[in-house]
Amino acid sequence: MPAEPAKPAQPTRQRPQRDLPALAERVLIIGLDGATWDVLTPLMERGRMPNLKRLVDEGASGVLRSTIPPITPAAWTTFMTGKSPGTHGIIDFERYDPSTGRLSFNTTNCLASVRTVWEVLGDKGFRVGSINVPMTFPPTPVNGFMISGFETPGTGTKFTHPAELRDDILRRWPDYTFKNKWRRKTLGGDQVVAENIAAISRSFHQGVEVTRHCGERFGWDALMIVFKLVDNLQHKTWKYLDERTRNRWPQRTQWTEDCFAELDRAVGGLLDYAVEHDAHVFVMSDHGHGSLDGRSQPNRLLVDWGYLALRSPIAQGRARTGHVFSRWFKKKGGSKLAAGTVDLEDDLAVDFSRTRACVMHAGMNGFLYINLKGRQPKGVVDPGQYEALRNELRERFLSATCADPQGRTVNIYRAVHKPEEAYGCSRDERAWLPDLLLVPRDGLSVVRKIRGRQPVKWLAPGRREGTHREEGIFAAWGPGVVAGKRLSADIIDSTPTLLAMLGVHVPDDLEGRVLEELFDPPIRSSTEPARQVSREVTQGDVFSAQEAELVTQRLRDLGYLQ
Repeated sequence: MPAEPAKPAQPTRQRPQRDLPALAERVLIIGLDGATWDVLTPLMERGRMPNLKRLVDEGASGVLRSTIPPITPAAWTTFMTGKSPGTHGIIDFERYDPSTGRLSFNTTNCLASVRTVWEVLGDKGFRVGSINVPMTFPPTPVNGFMISGFETPGTGTKFTHPAELRDDILRRWPDYTFKNKWRRKTLGGDQVVAENIAAISRSFHQGVEVTRHCGERFGWDALMIVFKLVDNLQHKTWKYLDERTRNRWPQRTQWTEDCFAELDRAVGGLLDYAVEHDAHVFVMSDHGHGSLDGRSQPNRLLVDWGYLALRSPIAQGRARTGHVFSRWFKKKGGSKLAAGTVDLEDDLAVDFSRTRACVMHAGMNGFLYINLKGRQPKGVVDPGQYEALRNELRERFLSATCADPQGRTVNIYRAVHKPEEAYGCSRDERAWLPDLLLVPRDGLSVVRKIRGRQPVKWLAPGRREGTHREEGIFAAWGPGVVAGKRLSADIIDSTPTLLAMLGVHVPDDLEGRVLEELFDPPIRSSTEPARQVSREVTQGDVFSAQEAELVTQRLRDLGYLQ
């Protein structure tokens, strides 16, 4: 057996620059992607999650409201930057370019105009660590280390900073992976479900091991790990958690709850690690979770209302066939499109020369763009008609109804936002923003592709999965945190609060607030002028064609990119 490589000596630690007396010497941030009190509270009450219950009982906790939309890339980026999606620019996994009519993936390259909490702290001399936080690929240089998040195509890429950490990770954990596909097998039944859940449980404990190893190797003042597969677990097992259906599959319900118990053991391991280093703990999710009862099809409505024109059935068939060949061709590296881009005219079989509006991409919300002259390649709407058309579409979607599975007439969309109103921003320099954000009623997601003639495709109870809700979670724990305090906050408040805990001035361009009511005595905080961004970003395509296809399939498996 080869000798264990020598443990690298920790770098000489310098005292970070604290602008104010600090509440916390260090902070350990535990991200539970997609976690909801709707699941966690009953498990805590039944004794299945004692470590999380300890954090809640001894600390402060509450609902952490997510972003518009409540989706992973928008929410975690809002946490990291302390700015809304309308400022940092990431509102979905994909980004629509009106000038080309194409979609591409969001990456850290899209954050060139904003600073992250890791950079703010690093500039003050704090050692930082980021493990598996979504929207950190490609990893950026920090004063410490970074292991990128689940959008990383695979372990063959440069997924760490510093670069040599990659080999260390793979040597110690040869099975380290970014794959999260829920494996399926014909006639697999309970065994395959059990294997999938067991793999997620193992990932929680590996996360603790990686956190300890990297924390000791590099040293840390602020350290974060995100357990991304909490979200994946709920997407795939919600019907085993839902009170309406859980009794149909008692064994699978038990396995799912056992998986949450393993998550709690991982939280306990991190809590022990925090105590060893005199660190405060901040637990948070990027959004909540609930039942996915159906999928809304706004482009179906736009066709029915006469705003969107599809190609002829023959052309649509050719487009679908061409799409299959295009995906195959991209896998072989022969596509003329940049890696990770989608030509929407081909993908949606839309005749944009006769289309006034189209939902170009979708997930938790629908992102509608008016086909504007001078902006899109085949724009048909005169700029003078823009605002009237936008208001008209807003009212039509707010009034759109359908019959639910019980035969009741319900509204399909509970809100339709103009982005500048939702985010409090100007659209002049934000070409990526849609003209309208379509927010479906709870229980529905949004898909951009059209399947059938109904505006909503309801799912049978046995086919229900999970989807996102705005209400996430947070808990703060450590000396000075008010025990038993309960309150609601916004995810954008997390970064200013963490900076204040560490005695750091809050940059005056952050859009959240310090949650002073969490602490007794009240925490001291102040602002300072924000610094200009000086981070270099990778040039050229981030993903190869093959890597883009891997990420695409990963997201489709979770119900996105439909």
